[in-house]
Amino acid sequence: MQIIELISQYGGWSWIVAGLILLALELVMPGGVLVWLGAAAVVTGIVALFQLASLSMQWVLFGVLGIAGVAAWLGLVRRRKIDESDRPLLNLRAAQLVGRNAELTEAISSGFGRARIGDSTWRVSGPDLPKGTRVRVTGYEGTVLTVEAEAS
Repeated sequence: MQIIELISQYGGWSWIVAGLILLALELVMPGGVLVWLGAAAVVTGIVALFQLASLSMQWVLFGVLGIAGVAAWLGLVRRRKIDESDRPLLNLRAAQLVGRNAELTEAISSGFGRARIGDSTWRVSGPDLPKGTRVRVTGYEGTVLTVEAEAS
């Protein structure tokens, strides 16, 4: 009940201060929701400063503006298209290696071996092949590259 007494005592200024606090909290906890609640509080404060609404109507105004702002924001965020990256394989290192050639550093036996590509050694799967065979990466599963012998 102290909050209601505080709001009635200071009128619109308490709404404006609360709105500014919510806007400042948005800087610390970004997400977009507190912006709309802060804006609703500031608008309610301006209405209260001009004594255009009773205390109960101020709460209703704050609630309606806050819910409308948050709902509109969430609707926009959900409909927003995520732009395609100019580097879609940036964090998919194994996918970047598809199509590259390598040499087996460990023979493929029982389906698995090792190949050196660039400065890394990768676990590879494919048909049984001897060490030193040139292979081409055709795919991947997790961090295991799928390879086949290069055509001579």
